[in-house]
Amino acid sequence: MSEDREDTQGSQAGESGAGRAGGGGRVRVVVVDDHAVMRAGVVALLAGEESIEIVGEAGEGRAALELIGRSGPDVALVDLRMPVLDGVATTAEIVARHPRTRVLILTTYDTDAEIERGVEAGAIGYLLKDTTREQLVDAVHAAARGETVLAPRIAAKLVARMRRPAQEPLTGRETEVLEAVADGLTNAEIGRRLVIAEATVKTHLLRLFAKLDVNDRTRAVVVAMERGLLPRPRTPYPEHRPG
Repeated sequence: MSEDREDTQGSQAGESGAGRAGGGGRVRVVVVDDHAVMRAGVVALLAGEESIEIVGEAGEGRAALELIGRSGPDVALVDLRMPVLDGVATTAEIVARHPRTRVLILTTYDTDAEIERGVEAGAIGYLLKDTTREQLVDAVHAAARGETVLAPRIAAKLVARMRRPAQEPLTGRETEVLEAVADGLTNAEIGRRLVIAEATVKTHLLRLFAKLDVNDRTRAVVVAMERGLLPRPRTPYPEHRPG
């Protein structure tokens, strides 16, 4: 859908003011995803549902906020990874500016860190893109009613996280060592960077392995990123070099 068509849809929906979820009409939905094919697929899945009205779509966060401001949808389906303004920031802005619009995150990412960020931003639900049409339709209606919606896999992760014993935080030095591991440095190189003995590096590694419940360097980096202890790299994790 072109930008002009999006503008027209949003404007007309805003002028009509019809179909609010609480008024017995159709649930009015905006779809926000930077992948045009995926966005079109979601629109196609919902467009045939008589109880749902697609009032617009956008390919990035800023455009989504403008569209939502004009059209006032009941529900916004928002992807996480987008240019200009990502899904978490977009969600937070929607919640702050347009509290009547419920945000349902629809993404391929299911790591603990991603889930936490989405929920903390104010999303009422978190769905994965392998959701079936029936599940998506039910989720849209539930979100419009103000009900929390979670994909089964996401719900299981949250329950497991709540049952997990409190995690001992990494020390500042352990974090520095882990950052160096993420940069692909060997133990000797880490020691030179941090001006500590190689044996001390190994001691820090053993301690952080225990805290993260992992057995190797690569897994330590992956788990740390999932928990938000390390930023996600722009390039793939470097090939391991013997330490």
